[in-house]
Amino acid sequence: MIQIEEKLYQNRYRVDEGRPHIKIKNRETCTLCYDKSCTVLCPAGCYRKNETEEVTLITDGCLECGTCQIICMEHKNIQWEYPRGGFGILYKFG
Repeated sequence: MIQIEEKLYQNRYRVDEGRPHIKIKNRETCTLCYDKSCTVLCPAGCYRKNETEEVTLITDGCLECGTCQIICMEHKNIQWEYPRGGFGILYKFG
């Protein structure tokens, strides 16, 4: 059975250095979030909890699905836009 990581590895991502298309607006707001759903529901695993339970974001590999915006609707703490042309996810199959 193929693992999700193996499928994600099939995709390529062109990083726009110094210009991430997703940002956490206020890190302090993330501390108010009870379950930190973004760390579980992001299909690319861009959001993670570190050892102090803070949410970290690594945009490399983002699938540009917008799930994080929907999950964070209550706090509206995600600034999300599509990457500039030529950057972002490059799907190998599809």
